[in-house]
Amino acid sequence: MKLFQNLFGKDNGIEIAAPVAGKLVAISEVNDPTFGEEILGKGVAVIPSDNRICAPADGTVSTVFPTGHAAAITTDSGAEILIHIGLDTVKLNGKHFTIHAKEGDKVKKGDLLLEADIGQIKAEGYDTITPMVICNTDDFSKFEMAPSGDVSQGDVVLTIGK
Repeated sequence: MKLFQNLFGKDNGIEIAAPVAGKLVAISEVNDPTFGEEILGKGVAVIPSDNRICAPADGTVSTVFPTGHAAAITTDSGAEILIHIGLDTVKLNGKHFTIHAKEGDKVKKGDLLLEADIGQIKAEGYDTITPMVICNTDDFSKFEMAPSGDVSQGDVVLTIGK
């Protein structure tokens, strides 16, 4: 199938799914310059309505922060994706986070990476917006975000291409 797409110029790029259900927003809406000003790379963000953070594409887990507040995967097509649950949540030192994946794990889109008790994190005063950033942005020239609004985990929210 991919061969035919490339032969006929219909390759739609690399599809990246929502890692969590919630409301999709532009990365510029993240109230943290590291993400909002795309210092780490281009991406999108989801205001989560669920606690399950899943792999946004097939790939390999490259990092899981010991505090459980973030994870990164490298997709089979080479995109390096960082998923960061909330802002400043590293300060929780792992409280309200459960890690389900480890570095080196092969994952399929939708596989559970982390769980975050969104309600408890909010109750402690943290913003739970979840940026998803392509850390190797310079390797890609095309970035197309799906329309803002409600998304389910697994919905395509970003398409990138060379």
